[in-house]
Amino acid sequence: MNVKVRPQLLSLKAYTPGKSSEEVQREYKLEKIVKLASNENPYGTSPFVKEAISKIDNFAIYPDGASTALRKEVAEYTGVKEDQLIFSSGLDELIQIISKALLDENFNTVMASGTFPQYRHNAVVQNAEIREVPLKNGCHDLPEMAKQIDDNTQVVWICNPNNPTGTYVDNKELEQFLQSIPSHVLVVMDEAYYEYVTVEDYPETIPLLDQYDNLMVLRTFSKAFGLASFRIGYGIGAASFIQQLEVVRLPFNTSVLAQKAALAALKDLGFVKQSVSLNAIELQKYYEFCKQHQIDFYTSQGNFIFISIPGKESAEVFQYLLERGYTVRPFPNGVRITVGTKEENEELFELIEKIVLIAH
Repeated sequence: MNVKVRPQLLSLKAYTPGKSSEEVQREYKLEKIVKLASNENPYGTSPFVKEAISKIDNFAIYPDGASTALRKEVAEYTGVKEDQLIFSSGLDELIQIISKALLDENFNTVMASGTFPQYRHNAVVQNAEIREVPLKNGCHDLPEMAKQIDDNTQVVWICNPNNPTGTYVDNKELEQFLQSIPSHVLVVMDEAYYEYVTVEDYPETIPLLDQYDNLMVLRTFSKAFGLASFRIGYGIGAASFIQQLEVVRLPFNTSVLAQKAALAALKDLGFVKQSVSLNAIELQKYYEFCKQHQIDFYTSQGNFIFISIPGKESAEVFQYLLERGYTVRPFPNGVRITVGTKEENEELFELIEKIVLIAH
């Protein structure tokens, strides 16, 4: 084929989803598969959502491109004005929108290394210079990130809590950072796991929007609300900037199903509260298990935990669990495990215990 893509795309790989549960089950002749690789809500979805979806009876009409009804409810839920919101097909699309709007070969973007990979991926697509700062004890090193900023910096990405480590930037750290950087730099706080956070010094970023018009907050319905299959997220920022981003957004990027599902989910915050409470209980069990077996881990503010078993490569851990019906996400220095239900976690502990014995 003679058609040539832009050179920078040759260094990238398309997102490759793992094998489906059905494929794994068939390949390894397993009775069941427990998926703990993608940080989905193990408790499913609010029954309100299923009821709302069942009432949709016309699929021939385009969705509301402005997400009018959902915009009103999310504005009330977050305490912001309706014109401060932009909706997207998951946060992946919103990251792409921001990157398209702000980045090209004349600019740079700052992020951590060891964070959500879509920041880097989209910067490469836009041919922007990428300035990555290593995590410090699994956390964002904000002072070092600030040093990387110059006149050509357009965006700084902060994943908070960070994926895959689950660590967080606290309120004091963030405010010091925001005070130290120039106003032309957009600071994106990716708060996909916001609802799961339990620590008291986690920054409440929405009130900061009044003080910093170069701040943008990203949130999603994929995690605690249990709507990953619907692909719907949103961003909050200065109204004037949001209007500029809307130019890049596709006209009908969120479906009727997604909008209705999100509306229904917002009416059942009790489901979210219960999911978060159960997650906190199960996370504590992970901490105790890891300490008991000398497994390295990060304390997490998400619905996942990052662990490293001394003496075992992450690829080995991944394969061992996969062959026994548990899928996790491997990284070069460890594995990220979604915190499942009580029963799922107990079964996984038994498997990991065997890995530890093999390692010793």
